[in-house]
Amino acid sequence: MKTKDQAQASQPKKDRYEMLTGDISAVESISVEAIGDRIRGLRQAKKISFEELSNITGFDVDLLKKIESNEIQPQLGTLVKLSKALESAFSRLVSGVGDKLYSVTRKNARKVVSRSSSAKGRQLYTYYNMAPEVKGRHMEALMVTLEENPDQEMSIHDGEEFIYVIEGTVYVKIDEDEFYLEPGDSVYYLSATPHIVAAQQGRATILAVLHE
Repeated sequence: MKTKDQAQASQPKKDRYEMLTGDISAVESISVEAIGDRIRGLRQAKKISFEELSNITGFDVDLLKKIESNEIQPQLGTLVKLSKALESAFSRLVSGVGDKLYSVTRKNARKVVSRSSSAKGRQLYTYYNMAPEVKGRHMEALMVTLEENPDQEMSIHDGEEFIYVIEGTVYVKIDEDEFYLEPGDSVYYLSATPHIVAAQQGRATILAVLHE
């Protein structure tokens, strides 16, 4: 008769990445339309024109219109700037208003999924909010699937970011410094410093925590 330890040893070991992420690709509830709708609703409620929002944020009117019509899915840095301009919590734009004191998210039950693209329409990453139900939160914990960023489009916005690499190689540029991060590596930086976070080749997966 096998002992408990022997029985466990004979079972196939789960991949470390699978244990952390679950089957990310199986998540079907992609709500990319919601963010554009939220931005449009807030702008109209505050009676702010596209021209006024452009002056506040520095974004072109054409870009703002494409974001609201969901032709372009905004990057997280873009959402931070828009949330400040619209006097709204960043979390409200990303995943709506929560109503709970805590959130437990099972690995195969991502609640919110969105895709972000560059100003040229190139998809840069897909992110999964890990705790959208918590009310009054000041940080966002996201599981992010990164794409390559060959245009080297940098992001700059308020807040702080912590990134932990789960799978793949991640290219990070902070101001003029460049790094290649492997699984288990991490980086923390002030988001007001120009930065790029992208897959070095193909795709990569990270855990990202953003603080407003």
